[in-house]
Amino acid sequence: MDRTDAVTGANRGNRTFPAGFVWGVATSAYQIEGAWDEDGRGRSVWDDFVRRPYRVVDGSTGDTACDHYHRMPEDVDLMRSLGIGAYRFSVAWPRVSPSGRGPVNSAGLDFYDRLVDRLLSAGIQPYATINHWDLPAALEADGGWTDRATVGAFVEYANRLFDRLGDRVAAWITHNEPWCQAFLGHATGHHAPGRCDMSAAYQVVHHLLLSHGAAVQAFRASGASGQIGIALNPQRYIAASDDQPDLAARERTWANSVDLFLGPIVRGAYPDDLMEWIGPHRPDIRGGDLEAIHQPIDFLGVNYYNAERVGYDVDGSLLKVRSEPYSEPGWGRTTMGWGIAPSGLTAVLVEVDERYPGLALVISENGCAVDDQPDRTGSYDDQDRIAYLSAHIEALHAAMDHGVDVRGYFVWTLMDNFEWAWGYTKRFGLYAVEAGTSRRVPKASASWFATVAQANGLQGG
Repeated sequence: MDRTDAVTGANRGNRTFPAGFVWGVATSAYQIEGAWDEDGRGRSVWDDFVRRPYRVVDGSTGDTACDHYHRMPEDVDLMRSLGIGAYRFSVAWPRVSPSGRGPVNSAGLDFYDRLVDRLLSAGIQPYATINHWDLPAALEADGGWTDRATVGAFVEYANRLFDRLGDRVAAWITHNEPWCQAFLGHATGHHAPGRCDMSAAYQVVHHLLLSHGAAVQAFRASGASGQIGIALNPQRYIAASDDQPDLAARERTWANSVDLFLGPIVRGAYPDDLMEWIGPHRPDIRGGDLEAIHQPIDFLGVNYYNAERVGYDVDGSLLKVRSEPYSEPGWGRTTMGWGIAPSGLTAVLVEVDERYPGLALVISENGCAVDDQPDRTGSYDDQDRIAYLSAHIEALHAAMDHGVDVRGYFVWTLMDNFEWAWGYTKRFGLYAVEAGTSRRVPKASASWFATVAQANGLQGG
């Protein structure tokens, strides 16, 4: 990541947040837990995907990952040392229900029960994601998310979590980044299960949304305490020019990334223009489906990382869009190749608020991959990450100054982990994980973020 001194963000003035604002860190089960075949856990689509050649750039798997399954108490102690107020984790569906349906795996559910209790004893509120992409392989064999029956299996699984953990979990997220699960998993084949079928991708979108709505209804009926929402991943989309084709391409990109999901959830309708555009790829929508999806949510999770410049391109796949990473002046790209645009977070939050007024928002993920390496003493001085996080927290504060209701901020991620198709080649963590021993090594960003969380904001000169 390249940056100039003028935009380091590390000392740009005080930004104090309202009382009760939540500071946290986020992880996901497959990326950190390991123990992939222990204590009755079933296989997930990712367990199968990583064993197919050339699907993960370094040929690695999540079999061990960060060994969080065995080191959970130590990891909660790390969080306690940060002084954070909340931890966003995901539950591994195949650890709780190995085949996706039927008998519960008590040992798997017990693990999350212990995690929740340990968090609460440390003064940390649990934020639980129900689905972070690790569909049980047994369900995939029956069609996975392209099969409408998976909706019922998901609600059965969610109800088990509500019954066991619903008295202690502060907030639930039904699905993390359903766009990624649908399109990276089913249209491009970049993620598990590795399908390449655009029609299947849009059908998966619909079934994910249908299961979201049904899970929200089940949550309300369960009597569980806490709140429930969903986490989307809008980028900052910037039109390549003021020409109408480029402006229209930008609008299609937003519609396919945000309105495709929030339209049914908030308004009970898919965006008409997008449905007309995708034509034969439209999903099968049955009577009552949209009413089932259209359930009030308590908050919307926003995962924000980067910006893209988009324009019209007749060869640009289904949407006829070309895109390239966009970085604001003085910022380069992360090691993911993503453009860095801190003010894009302000713009995204304001745009969501203007198009869907009244939603409470939480930054459910924000962070960056940088090529941080230990110095001769074994320390990690990851100033690039500190600059990135600081600038984005300032941009978040600016959105709140515009009247956007944002109630929390979660850094992605607690520690370096298995980064999906990138394996262990990309590092997002506040802590490094030592190869071979899984020892956690704090980076400079860990102590910096602890200061932010404990001060409830940025403190600079």
